[in-house]
Amino acid sequence: MRILDVFGKEDLAKVYVASMRDNDKYMVEFVESTQPPIPRDKKWVLIVSSLFGCPVGCRMCDAGGKFFGKLKTDEILQQIDYLVKKRYPDGKIPVPKFKIQFARMGEPSMNPNVLDALARLPEVYDAPGLLPSLSTVAPANGKDFFEGLIKIKDKYYSNGRFQLQFSIHSTNSASRDELIPIKKWSFEEIAEYGARFHKDGDKKITLNFATAKGYEVDPENVREYFDPNLFLIKLTPLNPTVRVKESRLESAIDPYDSNSAAKIVEDFKSHGFDVILSIGEVEENKIGSNCGQYVTQYRTTQTSIKEGYETHKYQMGSN
Repeated sequence: MRILDVFGKEDLAKVYVASMRDNDKYMVEFVESTQPPIPRDKKWVLIVSSLFGCPVGCRMCDAGGKFFGKLKTDEILQQIDYLVKKRYPDGKIPVPKFKIQFARMGEPSMNPNVLDALARLPEVYDAPGLLPSLSTVAPANGKDFFEGLIKIKDKYYSNGRFQLQFSIHSTNSASRDELIPIKKWSFEEIAEYGARFHKDGDKKITLNFATAKGYEVDPENVREYFDPNLFLIKLTPLNPTVRVKESRLESAIDPYDSNSAAKIVEDFKSHGFDVILSIGEVEENKIGSNCGQYVTQYRTTQTSIKEGYETHKYQMGSN
């Protein structure tokens, strides 16, 4: 793995762009971040890629478009190891919450090597706080992966040491198909799987809505299918990616005003759901650690992350 570029803030988040296989065709990006005001020695978050690009093409995600295949298990682990060795060369990670998110480039269920990486993590690192997290749009052809995920979770990450998130985005099926243009599980299928995945002591499964104006999010509809004892709701603003701008999507939640989500939060709570309003630090949008994919920009323009950051910051304004 060869690092091509890096940018960010040490006390918030840093984004890394790297090439694999001695070929810049195979580029990935990965992130390390904190969650202010929680210090890094209490919570450390790594976000890694599982595909070279992504064939899904979600309307809010810049990773879609070009797709060059799956990362090997070692290539997934190399991203993690690069960041770990910088801070903990001996592989001993004393952080109480060491979270690894399979959520950067690529739909993870399209790569069975993600399961292998998950199985190897407890062997590679001495990390009592290890908490893997996997985010998926639930592709219809992912049955084998998801059955394998249950086995991996039960064997290595029981009793609340794994987070699973389904990215839903809209409760209207036509709108959901527009935002996530592949064949995917229905709400019934996600609910059925969740009932088998969740065991006593496990964390609730997350249903994520990156809310966009004009795209229905109906708590009553969610409650019809999903048990609040097994599922919780995460609401996020749309991140200002290139695809969001091209698709002319507008966030239903103002990242500068959490009160803009007050009604939808209360509506979900009134239906019995725990709700996470995940807005985060606006500066992360400017860095690009929680939105966008720099690989696309780097490949098409050879623009460095720093130059892209300055452009992104200018486009967002000075807030």
